[in-house]
Amino acid sequence: MNKGLVLVFCFLFSGNLFSQSPRYLVAFRHKGAGTSTIAFPASYLSQRAIERRARYQIAIDSTDLPVPLTWIQQIAAIPNVTVLNSSKWLNMISIQTSDASALIQVSNLPFVQSTASIASRARNQVSKTEDFYSTINTSKVQGQLDDYYNYGTGSMTEINVHKGQFLHNLGLRGQGLRIAMLDGGFFQYTSLRAFDSMNANNQVLGTWDFVDRNTSVVEDNSHGMSCLSTIAANIPGVFTGKAPAASFYLFRTEDVNTEYPIEEFNWACGAERADSVGADIISSSLGYGYGFSGGFPDYPYSDLNGDITISARAADLAAAKGLLVFNAAGNSGNDYWKRITTPADADSVVAVGAANTAGVVGSFSSYGPSADGRVKPDVASIGVAAMIQASNNSIVSSNGTSYACPNMAGLATCLWQGFPEFSNMRIVQALREAGSIYTTPDTRIGYGIPDMKKAFVSLLKEYAAASVTISNCEATVNWATKDVPAMRYEIYRKSATDADYVKLAEIQAHSGSGSFGRNMYAFSFGIAGLPAGPVSYRILQVVDTAAATYTAFYIGDVITATVESICPDQGYVDMIRLAPNPVTGPTATIIFNNASSLPQLKITVFDMKGAQVMEVTGSKLTGLYRHELDVAHLAKGKYIIRISDGNKKITSLDLLRL
Repeated sequence: MNKGLVLVFCFLFSGNLFSQSPRYLVAFRHKGAGTSTIAFPASYLSQRAIERRARYQIAIDSTDLPVPLTWIQQIAAIPNVTVLNSSKWLNMISIQTSDASALIQVSNLPFVQSTASIASRARNQVSKTEDFYSTINTSKVQGQLDDYYNYGTGSMTEINVHKGQFLHNLGLRGQGLRIAMLDGGFFQYTSLRAFDSMNANNQVLGTWDFVDRNTSVVEDNSHGMSCLSTIAANIPGVFTGKAPAASFYLFRTEDVNTEYPIEEFNWACGAERADSVGADIISSSLGYGYGFSGGFPDYPYSDLNGDITISARAADLAAAKGLLVFNAAGNSGNDYWKRITTPADADSVVAVGAANTAGVVGSFSSYGPSADGRVKPDVASIGVAAMIQASNNSIVSSNGTSYACPNMAGLATCLWQGFPEFSNMRIVQALREAGSIYTTPDTRIGYGIPDMKKAFVSLLKEYAAASVTISNCEATVNWATKDVPAMRYEIYRKSATDADYVKLAEIQAHSGSGSFGRNMYAFSFGIAGLPAGPVSYRILQVVDTAAATYTAFYIGDVITATVESICPDQGYVDMIRLAPNPVTGPTATIIFNNASSLPQLKITVFDMKGAQVMEVTGSKLTGLYRHELDVAHLAKGKYIIRISDGNKKITSLDLLRL
């Protein structure tokens, strides 16, 4: 976080500051009888914002109602008064005037509760932690074959700290989600090379400058542009961001040339805009609380309890509306303030500290906890020698929690993309619990550096469900989960006389669309010869099949049914058949109704030219077994299915795909 972007928001009511403070906050008594109503939100909320509230059961309330336009118009009509910005959440507007009589007229309006002057200050000239840049070798590097992106050495080192490439390889790259960036400007983002893909794909959905009150943010400070690059960059072999396929809103809330504490009110307005337009995530590399000149006091640290400052209140309101809010912890670790700034203190905000790729915290990264003793920062990401786009069109490394914050926000975007069923605060919980020091949080990196694979598994395990039923000497195991074709399942059983679980089958995930999504499965097994009593099943979902990073979990842990009486072995016909056949749907079931076990079951499919088009392996015990064969990718026509046990052919079946 740029130290020059750390400022104080002061409400000063004394008249002797009038000539120094031409900007004011005007607070209203209530919302009045405006034309907007809670029952008809489409006039003030986008459809995406309304759908977000419905998805997470968030009620539309009076804070969503705009400040009545007639009130704003009455104030704007007073001579020498300029209306700047309006906040419906805080029920305030900001104005500018140097006319004392005009201010009195504003104060005397019946719907006005109070006016408060906002002290200005000269720009703080203390050194900035992030101003050191180091040029990076940007020669292209060949990417790993199993990674979707060709990251290049630097980006690969960064993302591997979080195992974030795991999400990208599952197809979770930010597509469909919208990130609002709140910052001091996005200099030349339309022409710098890190944003070539973003611009070509029209991923910037909207912009607004709350300082100059226009749509242009491209000519202002470069700080926000560099922060944006950590998420959106896509230069193969050189620089890849953490969510390159996401869409963006770029909001300038900070004036970094001549700073005024009004920026904290602008921050609140930016967060409101993010909510209203339907953004999902806010990434803010701004902070307020100390470091100003002109004799104005710092915030008392007791105010940084998450409930007092304007930006903290607005940040918590954004989270209450369902947005996932990230804010840089601050760069005060080496100066007199040392501690986090606001709105990083807000309880629903993910405050992000800075670490290097070895996991060592940056000395400049601000200390926690919050004033009321909560763990802050919440987590940490790469903010020491972080890769960024510079304004001279080079890729450089730089320091600051400003870069750690969007790095973390981008990865969280990819995680949430996979699990939109879960609320923003459940995603926050998953990030914290996946932290490298979750059980022993500290005041520098909070719960630590999140392992995104671990966070993914925790959410998938909570999402997935399984059940088992027994009928007519057959047990049917059902489960619903999310997967991609590269994943697989192992099914285990333990009867009353088994000492441990016995592996029944191993199956590959459905191919489906090939992208990460919900799938349902049902597999049946004969239970002939099993003793009466409880029988337990376990379904292991293997989410990463790489030998060095084998990652798996049990769906629903243990599912149990009861065998009421011993099923006799007699009555089974020694046969293997295919149903249905012809096949019109995406799957066909091979039914094994044979007494023998097939420990090295191999199912091979050939087309009529003799070319192998598919092969799956597994195993079966004695008795009834059903294998669901995924044929969605097969073209229409006739095929031969060969069933083998290892190298021994058992039988062949015809398959007709219509």
